[in-house]
Amino acid sequence: MTELTRAQTDRIIQMAWEDRTSFDSIRVQFKLSPGDVIKLMRREMTPNSFRMWRKRTRGRTTKHERKFDLQHPENPTRRFRCRSQRG
Repeated sequence: MTELTRAQTDRIIQMAWEDRTSFDSIRVQFKLSPGDVIKLMRREMTPNSFRMWRKRTRGRTTKHERKFDLQHPENPTRRFRCRSQRG
């Protein structure tokens, strides 16, 4: 995992908590795999908050582009980017 600034770490945590932001979007913007995001969340959050986040994201189709595309073929363009987001 690369060295991240505090602002980047905070943005990754924010994106990871968002229901509609996929791990693939985080990978494009910050070059972190889903496993790296999980490690970062475990390191930065309290144990209870981390467990709550994992329970919330486990199996969620919106966190995985491929799963979402398979279940919702009628919605091929679902990405939203704010002006400050790269990728």
